[in-house]
Amino acid sequence: MPRPSGRFPPSADWLPPPDLREAETIEKGHGRIETRQLQATASISGYLAPAWAGVAQVCRLTRERIVGGKESTETVYAITSLSADRAGAEDLLRLSRDHWGIENCLHYVRDVTYREDQGRTNAGHAPQALAALRNTALTMLRRLGFKPVEGIEHFAEHRQDAINAIFGRRTE
Repeated sequence: MPRPSGRFPPSADWLPPPDLREAETIEKGHGRIETRQLQATASISGYLAPAWAGVAQVCRLTRERIVGGKESTETVYAITSLSADRAGAEDLLRLSRDHWGIENCLHYVRDVTYREDQGRTNAGHAPQALAALRNTALTMLRRLGFKPVEGIEHFAEHRQDAINAIFGRRTE
């Protein structure tokens, strides 16, 4: 895509891009009400092309939360290589929510259960190898039907079960 010409002077009147697409979700749960509004456009991606090759869309996501009567608003910006044909505003909003599912399901568990952020191993490939081992352990626990903490407690008390699970033997 060729880079657009011209500048956006601060005093210029703002008009929304002609291809602006929007999506909104409202969710209530966990003691809060959260409204998410996503706006996406491809028309300004050319301004970013020199710095970010392959950018197809620019997005603005605004999250408004009400928790215990207290309101907060957060706005984040994102770029994606997904074209508008491949991912509309609704798709991008869903993808942003899916990202937090990964964060909550994997990274939070690694941080809290395994205290990964408190680790002092930082030389060479050791941190990456330990993270891979933790991910393997979490995958095994989930495939065996355990929640992470429950599985760790179970196998701490039943070590032979842990050995059997690793080597694919059945526990009787």
